[in-house]
Amino acid sequence: MKNEERREITTRKLLEATKALLKEKGCHAITMKDIMEQSSLSKGAIFHYVKSKDEIYAMVLHERLEETNTKFMQETEHAVKSFEGPMQSIAHNLIALEDSHDITNKILKYLLGKEDDPTVAEVLQHFYERSVSFAKNWITIGQLHGVIMDHVNPDQTAEMFVLLSLGLRVRSSFASTTTQVSTEVSTFMSTILKNQSK
Repeated sequence: MKNEERREITTRKLLEATKALLKEKGCHAITMKDIMEQSSLSKGAIFHYVKSKDEIYAMVLHERLEETNTKFMQETEHAVKSFEGPMQSIAHNLIALEDSHDITNKILKYLLGKEDDPTVAEVLQHFYERSVSFAKNWITIGQLHGVIMDHVNPDQTAEMFVLLSLGLRVRSSFASTTTQVSTEVSTFMSTILKNQSK
């Protein structure tokens, strides 16, 4: 088996095991021993690719981000060049950001509590930059397809949309919050783009 293939199999096992554990336990309660048992991987196999459970959590967070981007790109490739299809993909993702049981929300809040750790701070910075980059790319694609006008600033708009999504994630941790606002956020985002689009 080639190294790249071995790495891919190990990573997949780590991600699946960690996601299963996160559905049962909180981030703080999971140990590397739990991950080893759940994944059926040895300590050596795990530590050959990662240094800590925080790194595995970061991988889960980035996996979701990549999945969201892939869904958006598929929507833009297979649909009529319109605003509604891709925006529906984004709106659907916003709903998950309000779910207090969503594992990526749990991970993000856990990692934010450890931001003094330089490794975690770097992971969070990378996650934020990647999120903004994807959002900017989505806006730019809309401009290329003529459904968002050229004078929309992709950098500023992308950053604002990422801040809104992070706000939804943090809001999900407030126990007294029962009203969903993702629909309103989605409408707000659409309005900003549509008011400046054809």
